[in-house]
Amino acid sequence: MKTKLIGAAIALAMGAMPALADYPTKEIQGIIQWGAGGSTDTVARAVTPHAEKALGGTIVMQNLTGGVGAIALNKVAEDAADGYTILFGAENPLLYKVMKLGDKDYSDFTPVNILARGTPILVARPDAPYNTFPEMIAYINANPKAVKFGSTGPGGLPSVVTAMINSKTPVDVTYVPYDGDGPALTALQGGAIDVMPAVLGAAIEAIKGGKMKPIALFDVNPSAALPDVPTITSTNPEFADYLPWGPFFGVFVKKGTPDDVVAKLVAAYAEATKHPDFVALIEGRGFTMMSLSGAEADAFLAGWQSTTSWLVHDAGLAKASPADFGIPKP
Repeated sequence: MKTKLIGAAIALAMGAMPALADYPTKEIQGIIQWGAGGSTDTVARAVTPHAEKALGGTIVMQNLTGGVGAIALNKVAEDAADGYTILFGAENPLLYKVMKLGDKDYSDFTPVNILARGTPILVARPDAPYNTFPEMIAYINANPKAVKFGSTGPGGLPSVVTAMINSKTPVDVTYVPYDGDGPALTALQGGAIDVMPAVLGAAIEAIKGGKMKPIALFDVNPSAALPDVPTITSTNPEFADYLPWGPFFGVFVKKGTPDDVVAKLVAAYAEATKHPDFVALIEGRGFTMMSLSGAEADAFLAGWQSTTSWLVHDAGLAKASPADFGIPKP
């Protein structure tokens, strides 16, 4: 008799809970880590309408900026692990620990989809007296401190690409800091600086317009968006140790979210990445489509964190050793 009562109580309790198979039963809150109009915002808002159709639900998008993305990440980490708050983030949290910007990173989340990767490119003012990476290095060596490199602070793409360069071919240049790659690329076009490591998507229109010239694509394969731009490995194969590498865009939920909810989100975003409009946006901006989930996404995140954390540490830019957090050397 007692067994029957217990069974009935369990059945009643389960009946009072919303069936996870019905997810979503209400609006989903989508938190974007960066501001409106930026690359993360653009990619997130381009893919999500297609995911909504596959999911059969509504995702209300909100930009929550601040703390180099930490405000948004902490918001999602503090909400319930039920799939009704999802994070649209970039690579920055993987450096929070070594840069002492926070004690959380993507190990506290489950990746729904690593959507795409940006490609770094080294660009110069149009009248710079060098056209290739070897020519630039030769000019720098002949003119110490004369070349002005734009930078956006420790841990940003320019600092990581510069750390890559210095690890293989040390350069004696003058670094000029800017508050973001937008102002830095504007300064480059105005002649205030000579060289800027940037993401291809942010520089592509100015390159096509002749307002800056490409020196080298930091990838192992040419870009379909600018097929004539040489890769760094075509002239300096030693850089293949770090590549492919670049900023990325992903969709995440808090760790502990029910498996069937994660599975629905994974399926929806995987389907969304195949939509022709989203594919066209990714290719047109010079990004590389990835659409990774599960073990593949975990491996990508671990590899990115290992490579980048140790690069910024060895360049003297980190505030703590990756070893302190169990991040292995690549």
